[in-house]
Amino acid sequence: MAKTTAPPSAVSGGSRTPGRAPGAERRQVDVRAWLGGIRLSGFMVIMLGLVVLATFVLVPTFGTYLDQQQQIEALEQSVQASREEVAELEAESDRWKDPAYITTQARERLYYVRPGEVVYLVDNDLEAALVPQEPDPISDEVAETRTDWMAQLVRSVTSAGMADVIRAPTIGVPDPAPSTTPAP
Repeated sequence: MAKTTAPPSAVSGGSRTPGRAPGAERRQVDVRAWLGGIRLSGFMVIMLGLVVLATFVLVPTFGTYLDQQQQIEALEQSVQASREEVAELEAESDRWKDPAYITTQARERLYYVRPGEVVYLVDNDLEAALVPQEPDPISDEVAETRTDWMAQLVRSVTSAGMADVIRAPTIGVPDPAPSTTPAP
């Protein structure tokens, strides 16, 4: 049977730090010994260099790949939206081939009628919320204006006819300067 020896700290009674349990001694790692245990061959150095090089080459390529995939997805969505729009336009084109639809649209949009029909147009077709609650009172008396409207009309027309020529204002364009040279 082989003899086992205890570590020096256990044999000598060692210096224990206060507050530590007897089996929880601090273990120190010798970094130089650990690094000295690693053996690098030329093949491992070349392979490690290739891995680093592949990382530098492939990371930007992978980013470009992801960007292109996003662009492809956006373009596919755009194509789908265009196809839906084309389908709607084709359906509308098919509706316009129907004579009943054309007649309905002519009646609604252009107010066309067939001979002998009577059309009633509603003048004040407002929503209920927009109709005033209390309309203005209507007087039973005829109101007379204080001035003669015919005289005002004649004065307005004559003053407009006698006025100087008015030019439309031009924004940003300077008025042409009058020429000082006499015309031949």
